[in-house]
Amino acid sequence: MRLVIVSGLSGSGKSVALHLLEDVGFYCIDNLPAALLDSVISQIAATGDPFYENLAVGVDVRSRADDLQSLPELVRRLRGLGIRCEVVFLHADEDSLLKRYAESRRPHPLSAQGMSLREAIARERELLGPVMAAAELIIDTSQTSIYQLRDAVRGRVGLRTGPALSILIQSFGYKHGIPLDADFVFDLRCLPNPYWELGLRALTGRDPQVIAYLEAQTPVQEMYRDILGFLQHWIPRYADFNRNYLTVALGCTGGQHRSVYMADRLATELSRQHRQVLIRHNELRGMSRPPEGAGGPAPAGGSPVS
Repeated sequence: MRLVIVSGLSGSGKSVALHLLEDVGFYCIDNLPAALLDSVISQIAATGDPFYENLAVGVDVRSRADDLQSLPELVRRLRGLGIRCEVVFLHADEDSLLKRYAESRRPHPLSAQGMSLREAIARERELLGPVMAAAELIIDTSQTSIYQLRDAVRGRVGLRTGPALSILIQSFGYKHGIPLDADFVFDLRCLPNPYWELGLRALTGRDPQVIAYLEAQTPVQEMYRDILGFLQHWIPRYADFNRNYLTVALGCTGGQHRSVYMADRLATELSRQHRQVLIRHNELRGMSRPPEGAGGPAPAGGSPVS
């Protein structure tokens, strides 16, 4: 049995995530009080009914604070019973949440306690802290549309098969902000920048001209080998730790050239040893599988993942 607990800040997209999981075959229960989670899951698991093989449950701030606090321990206990339990947490920055509430005109779940909207959002972050700490996959929806969120949940959660580690390699531009959902962040701004080559400025790290330019730069190849070696060494440790998700972010100034090239090349190499590797280019938008043959051959001396 696979159980996905979907939680997060009000207005961050939990309903969108649950609806997507329902579309791809999950039996979904929204707004289940955390206090009932243990008994409900235990009863469903005891039936052995394949109808509930994939189950998604929404848990939010309307649960009692003590029950939210104890959720990480419950997750460990469920895993001990052989249930493939994952926690997915969605969040967004304050400005994005304020804008969404202004557009929807819906009250915040904590507004009945006499708090202002800003106070309610801050209090919600505090109450859901233990749940976020237990999450293996954190999705920042601040700059994400409904369609992009559905794509992210489908690719990383809905289509995930078996217990293998799901690896996301994403590129981003520092001028747009660092992704808050990344486990590892690598800064590529010290590398030669195709932006300053007039013939390459309008292209991206997926265009052959840019690829050829970057592959001719010794620092770029050194950085590639170093990052690849780091990931090859540490990814198996995360897999052994029973992690379900790992997110690696690579950033350059604008997120158009260097980080795109590096993300594609690393994802292509890692996909040779790991079957669940995805790429997302934050500034180009969209998520995909590694392109066939992108980035050329592996560097000399590269060792396979053990």
